[in-house]
Amino acid sequence: MAEFESKERDVKDENTFRSVLVSKGIDFLLSPQGKVPLSSLDQKTTCLFFSANWCRPCKIFTPQLVQLYNNLRGTGREIEIIFISFDRDENGFIEHFKCMPWLAAPFDVDLRRQLSNLYRVNHIPFFISLCSDGMSAGEDAIPMVDDYGIEAFPFTGERRAQLKIIDDIKRRGGKLEDLLASRDRDYVVARVGTKVPISDLTGKTIGLYFGGLWCPPCRAFTLQLTEAYNELKITVNETFQVIFISMDRDEEEFYRNFSGMPWLAIPYRDRTRHELSRIFTIKGIPALVILGPDGKILTTNGRATISSYGSKAFPFTESRLTELEVSLHKEGEGLPRQVHDLKHNHVLKLETAKAYICDSCQRGGRFWVFSCNECNFDLHPTCVEDAQGDLDIDL
Repeated sequence: MAEFESKERDVKDENTFRSVLVSKGIDFLLSPQGKVPLSSLDQKTTCLFFSANWCRPCKIFTPQLVQLYNNLRGTGREIEIIFISFDRDENGFIEHFKCMPWLAAPFDVDLRRQLSNLYRVNHIPFFISLCSDGMSAGEDAIPMVDDYGIEAFPFTGERRAQLKIIDDIKRRGGKLEDLLASRDRDYVVARVGTKVPISDLTGKTIGLYFGGLWCPPCRAFTLQLTEAYNELKITVNETFQVIFISMDRDEEEFYRNFSGMPWLAIPYRDRTRHELSRIFTIKGIPALVILGPDGKILTTNGRATISSYGSKAFPFTESRLTELEVSLHKEGEGLPRQVHDLKHNHVLKLETAKAYICDSCQRGGRFWVFSCNECNFDLHPTCVEDAQGDLDIDL
C-alpha cells in the first residue's frame, strides 16, 4: 500500500510531466509570444490547467484563474500554468488560448489523452499543481482556488491542511478582528456609508446574517430579524449587533438589499464574505450564526431561534432557550383547548405558530394562537372575547 501511495504522488511530479512531453517528441511549450523551452519551468511551481473553449464552466473559471495568476506573479510568486487543451480542433485551442497569459502544451489529442489518464482527469475545468505533497492524482484544486483565492498557493495538500487549521482557529478563537477584518479593512459599514471599527463590536452579541435579495425566504426572514433587532435596540441598547454577509448576485443588488436593513455589513467587494461562508459551512440561506460577547459561537441556527422566539431569545444561550420553553409550556397549560369568540362564528382551537397576525388587533404574534380550522382567522389569546366571559391571560 505504501509503495502504491508513493507511486501515486510521483505521478504528479513535474519531471513526470516533462518526460511525457519528451516521449512525444515535444521539447517546447507555447507562450502568447511564441515557443519557449521546457527549461522555462525550472524553479517554478508548475500547474496544469485542463480546459476547452466549448466548455461553459471553463470559460467562467478561466478569468478567475487569470486574475489569480496575475496577482501571484505581481507579488513575486514563481508560478507557471500550462494549458492542456480539451478542444475539438486546433482552431478552438487557439481561440481559447488567446485569453490566457500563461503557457500551453501544443494541441495534440494523444498528448491530452495521455495526460488525462496520468492525472485522472474526469471533468473540466481541472487544475492541478505538480507537487509530490500528498494530494492524490485526480484531485482537482479548483475548489481550493474558489475557497481561498490567492491564499491557496501553491495549491498543495499541505497548504490546504494549513488553511483548514486557520479556518478552525478563526471559528473557535473568539476574536472578531480575525474573523471579520481583512488585510486592508478593519471596519464594517453602515447603510449610510459610515465605517464602524470592528474593535467597537468587542463584547457584544453578534449575529452574522447570510442572505440575498433574490431569495424569497431571505426576504421573509429579514423582516423577522429586523423586528427582533429593533426591539432589542430598545431593551438591551447596544449590546446586540447584526453583520450582513451578502449572498447577493451583484453589488447593485447588495445595495438595494442593504438599504432596507438597520444593521451593519461586510463590504460587498471584500472576499471576507466568501471566507465567512466557508468558515461556518453555510450550505443554504437565510442563515444566522450568533456569537456571544466572548466572540465564540452560541448557535449556527439563529434563524430557527429568531423565527421561534424573536427578541425574547436574547442573549441566545441554551439556558435562555430552555427557560423560554418551560415558560411557554406553562402558559399553554393555563389556556383552554378551544374557545367560542364573540367576533367569530367558528370554534377557535389553541395552536402554536412561529408568527401570525391577529385578526382582532392586527398586531404580530408568536407562540400560542387561537385559530379557526375552517377559515384563515387567528387571535392572540389576550384578544379573545369568550362567550363565557373574557379570558384573563397575561402573556
